[in-house]
Amino acid sequence: MKVIVIGGGPAGMMSAIAAAENGNNVILIEKMESLGRKLLITGKGRCNITSSLPIEEFITNTPGNGQFLYSAFKNYTNQNIIEFLNKQGLKIKEERGNRIFPITDKSLDVLKCFKNRLKDLKVNIKYNSKVVDIILKNNKLQVKTENETFEGDKVILATGGKSYPLTGSTGDGYKLAEKLGHTVTKIKASLVPLESYNKKDCQNLQGLSLKNIKIELINLQNNKTIYEDFGEMVFTHFGVSGPTILSSSAHVIREKNIDNLLKEKKIILKIDFKPALTEEKLDNRILRDFEEVKNKQFKNSLDKLLPQKLIPVIIERANINPNKKVNEITKIERKNLVKLLKNFEIYIKNFRPIEEAIITSGGINIKEINPKTMESKLVKGLYFAGEIIDVDSYTGGFNLQIAYSTGYTAGK
Repeated sequence: MKVIVIGGGPAGMMSAIAAAENGNNVILIEKMESLGRKLLITGKGRCNITSSLPIEEFITNTPGNGQFLYSAFKNYTNQNIIEFLNKQGLKIKEERGNRIFPITDKSLDVLKCFKNRLKDLKVNIKYNSKVVDIILKNNKLQVKTENETFEGDKVILATGGKSYPLTGSTGDGYKLAEKLGHTVTKIKASLVPLESYNKKDCQNLQGLSLKNIKIELINLQNNKTIYEDFGEMVFTHFGVSGPTILSSSAHVIREKNIDNLLKEKKIILKIDFKPALTEEKLDNRILRDFEEVKNKQFKNSLDKLLPQKLIPVIIERANINPNKKVNEITKIERKNLVKLLKNFEIYIKNFRPIEEAIITSGGINIKEINPKTMESKLVKGLYFAGEIIDVDSYTGGFNLQIAYSTGYTAGK
């Protein structure tokens, strides 16, 4: 059987491998001059391959239609991708947060494993070939590129989403699918940094990376917590980013009437800089620190407690005279300082553009895809894999696992 795979990212490469392993004649069409461009930038160039969590927990870590992936995750698990890489000679390691990385810390080494397997299976790869149309003719699917036409028994569409367009993800696949009658749900950024109304504070804190903090995103309209997390974040010139913030965006984006809520300053981020301490314990800690520097000015009293960059911003927000002697600070002022450190507020203005998102939320409507095979319910012989489908997860290797699992299922 002749199988045509469109898109040479992780989902497309896995589709081609699975199809070729089942004895099919496979052509892989990639519009860029090389495969796996997006794979190379994952995990800051280190490639967070997958997660070590039980495969059942991948669904709970997939806020975007996780249940749809039940069969795909069972077909190809996190253990399967680890075994695949091991067979190709690449060892892996586990880091905190159940994250799996190559032992070499190089995403290029993960890509080499895919490319070597494609070569072993004699998959025919067409580079610099942009697909412009897919036509159903005499029960065969014709795939037209700008230069030539390919005919296949089956076609797997794995063109990715719209995030990181420089890697080739420019939303081409959505148009191809729509022409064949498929519905594309609203395309939005997911796992994306957040912009803030408190621009001055964020700019003053730009580049400050914080570990072991607690964040909480709250909808002020109904006083409901949208998302809370513990871990790392970073301040940027426009607002906030980092693992906890990126994961939070996947929830914030799904909040009803989110555009209006953002315009009306109804989405707030609360940061607890000292989550390990209760307000009482933090107050006692500050009292001890103050005792050691009681004759110093307030602005020189927080060095032990906070990163240097954070101190001026905290002083300004605490509304305490920076030149005031520490032993002159009132109990009320100290209590307000404690509250500020446990509830540092930032009003969220917007999401960064989809081009800066790690992944795309939205895509081919899952109701039009058979979850057991990834085949289109509308066009016989057409399959989907990876980010083009309306599924998305948190950070931590889950989105790459979606690519392998749906790719393997479609290819098989």
